[in-house]
Amino acid sequence: MARRRLQAFFSGRVQGVGFRYTVKSLAAGFDATGVVRNLPDGRVEFAAEGEAEELQAFVQAIRESEVGRFIRHEELSWTEATGQFRGFEIVH
Repeated sequence: MARRRLQAFFSGRVQGVGFRYTVKSLAAGFDATGVVRNLPDGRVEFAAEGEAEELQAFVQAIRESEVGRFIRHEELSWTEATGQFRGFEIVH
């Protein structure tokens, strides 16, 4: 299977609620690499690479987690994987 890259922007009350730490802990359950970071405009950016089904399941796990209720809108985009990530990290 080809690796893909998923970039997602989550908005709502997604900063200051443990969103990034929840995403980082969820990452351990998926075969994916990437980053999660707060943006100055109040959104959270999630970028991950892996097989498409794995990434879809990862995003679904975020939606179903304790911080999922804070998401009001999400914007997803798919591209080819670049191989730039090693592990899964919170970026400041």
